[in-house]
Amino acid sequence: MLCECCQQHEATIHLTQMINGQSRELHLCEGCAEESGMNVQSVMSIPELLFGMGAEEPSFPGDGTAGGKSCPHCHLRGVDFKKTARLGCPRCYEAFEAELGPMLAAMHKGSRHCGKIPEGHREVQEKAAHCDVIRKKLEEAIRLEHYEEAAVLRDRLREAGHGAG
Repeated sequence: MLCECCQQHEATIHLTQMINGQSRELHLCEGCAEESGMNVQSVMSIPELLFGMGAEEPSFPGDGTAGGKSCPHCHLRGVDFKKTARLGCPRCYEAFEAELGPMLAAMHKGSRHCGKIPEGHREVQEKAAHCDVIRKKLEEAIRLEHYEEAAVLRDRLREAGHGAG
């Protein structure tokens, strides 16, 4: 396939863009891609593609800037994450929390998982949430020394099967 720009060289770079909900494919040779500002000489990782198209300025700690972070458990550095697009261990989420938060929020609809609930478990979750509300009311009643109300709330929790305390 020939380059869409120059129509002379073989297209070696293939991009797919989503513009206003419509997919558009672009096939370029290395020369035309470089002329349009793409860095075709260095390998780009997924995070670089998603968050800056291989920008020259480092954006993740540990990628060559002074004071870069690393995970205290597995010693993964920011530069390692940029290359592999993988964290080294579960503690990396804590070590790089400030940097990962905005990335996750940009990739998803937020930083909190709100996935589907399996069939048959919705009722259990709703019951647990209801019991949490009762438990908070119970704590407030005890704090305010409304012991009769607290006893009623305690009994409601016991009936629900989520003991009071």
